[in-house]
Amino acid sequence: MANNHKTNVSPKKPMGRGPMGMGMGAGEKPKNFKKSVKNLIASFKGHYFVIILALAFAVASTTFNIVAPNIIKQMGELIVIGGLNINLGKISYYGIILVCMYGLSAILNYVQGIIMARISSRISQKYRSDIIKKINKLPLKYFDNNSYGDTLSRITNDVDTLGQSLNDSLSTTISSVTMILGAVIMMLANSPLLTLVMVVMIPISIGLIMLIVKMSQKYFLKQQQELGEINGQIEEIYSAHTVVTVFNGQKKAQEKFDKTNNELYKAGYKAQILSGLMHPIMNFIGNLTYVAVCVVGAYIAIKNNNPVFAVTIVTFITYMRTFNNQIGNIANISSTLQSTVAAGERIFEFLEEEEQIDEDKPKMLNKVVGNVEFKNVCFGYNKDKTIIHNFSASIKAGQKVAIVGPTGAGKTTLVNLLMRFYDIDSGDILIDGVSIKDMSRKEVRSLFGMVLQDTWLFEGTIRENISYGTTGLTNEQIESACSFAHIDHFIRSLPNGYEMIIDEKANISQGQKQLLTIARAMVQNSPMLILDEATSSVDTRTEIQIQEAMDKLMANRTSFVIAHRLSTIKNADLILLLRNGNIVEQGTHEELLKLNGYYSELYNSQFDE
Repeated sequence: MANNHKTNVSPKKPMGRGPMGMGMGAGEKPKNFKKSVKNLIASFKGHYFVIILALAFAVASTTFNIVAPNIIKQMGELIVIGGLNINLGKISYYGIILVCMYGLSAILNYVQGIIMARISSRISQKYRSDIIKKINKLPLKYFDNNSYGDTLSRITNDVDTLGQSLNDSLSTTISSVTMILGAVIMMLANSPLLTLVMVVMIPISIGLIMLIVKMSQKYFLKQQQELGEINGQIEEIYSAHTVVTVFNGQKKAQEKFDKTNNELYKAGYKAQILSGLMHPIMNFIGNLTYVAVCVVGAYIAIKNNNPVFAVTIVTFITYMRTFNNQIGNIANISSTLQSTVAAGERIFEFLEEEEQIDEDKPKMLNKVVGNVEFKNVCFGYNKDKTIIHNFSASIKAGQKVAIVGPTGAGKTTLVNLLMRFYDIDSGDILIDGVSIKDMSRKEVRSLFGMVLQDTWLFEGTIRENISYGTTGLTNEQIESACSFAHIDHFIRSLPNGYEMIIDEKANISQGQKQLLTIARAMVQNSPMLILDEATSSVDTRTEIQIQEAMDKLMANRTSFVIAHRLSTIKNADLILLLRNGNIVEQGTHEELLKLNGYYSELYNSQFDE
């Protein structure tokens, strides 16, 4: 987008690359904890049966571990009662049962772990796919107003956090809850009185856990937000590393990064400090309970003159330890789940962003002539600030139209409206008499070939980069386009020629990248063309060569050329001079010079007569 309309830029947020540059960042919208939990549960849809099966395995595995101490208790009672006449056969029998139970528990636990790992990976895969699909449905203004790094953080960090937490926490939670319930039942079976002593401490434990969770949740959410913020800054600084270095902006960039990094540190530190309080507090309460149980148990054993009750006390303490450990696990899991919900909120927030309307419209133009008409077009990126004011112009088929004007005049914005990257506020744009509002965006964009000032290449062969978006091309067509763009000789001099793998960071010059994108527009063979400073990155000699090629390409095609160097558009059929979103002068180069107006002033400022 045209960077000439950036206003109200927040210094606290990484800027997007659009017209407004208003990096909204994450976390400005109010969060809804319950809604996010519901959305997380809904993400299990289609996996319910397998999840229930995995949880059943977890319950069965846990049940074996719960019953085992009671069998050990029976072995202990046989030893205490038998004295020197211990029944080794029965003890061996109990031993075999214990080995089988522990073995089955391990197998069931392993199987449910595999199932949960598969499900969590599937859910992570689904969220990544949903986010990518969502990206393709979002309007351009979303990317203008949001940092790329923050969006990437949602795809990577937040989805990874969500998937890992689901894998680790769900089955562990079920196992811990089962262990807690089973331990309580077994304690009641062993000694209701001792159980009553322990139960008195439960409300205290639960109250403390709820208090800590409530206090720490906001910091876990803040931690995820700052993580997205810091990713945005890293992406922004890394992609513009050369600019940062040239303008000696390292110190400023470092200070900005350190500030965000410090916020991330503080949020993470507070979250971990609060959640870390759970374990020592639970340990302290648990140890107090052990003391109380031992004292009461000793009193019962002495009062009833029952030495075997000592075995019951040991078994009871074993179940108590299990109970307390699982309460601690639940406390730790609650910290993990808070990170999960915080990550989930950011994912769901992104997936709920307003989408561009999915249009299902029939094709309106079977044969494109190339007449374009702007009728009283008004537009503003913000509703309260109009940029294009009542713009009207009529372009005939085959004309080369140059759009010139000072920075911020609305040149690129005009092209964005023509391509339906944005919809106009009022007025209309007609192509061959048909309003672009009546066409699908896909059809409108298929009518134009486009070469931008900012080049874009993806990782792939040169041939794949040139044929991007166009199917059915032959090698001859691709090579012919490259010859027109004066890049064929350079390509053939490279290792593997057209099959050489390149990417956005390929070790070729900016001018050569521009030539490749021009060749890409040539093979597209669209009925109309848009050139946004297409020769700005090449030297004068190459520029002349490209101009010759572009003249051939633009022959009999309606072409829109955005230019700052007025020497490149002297042969245009129509020049539109924009100022503040309005056409102030229009005509041919010679006609505008004779007016001796703003165009003449602009042209003469570039050339000394």
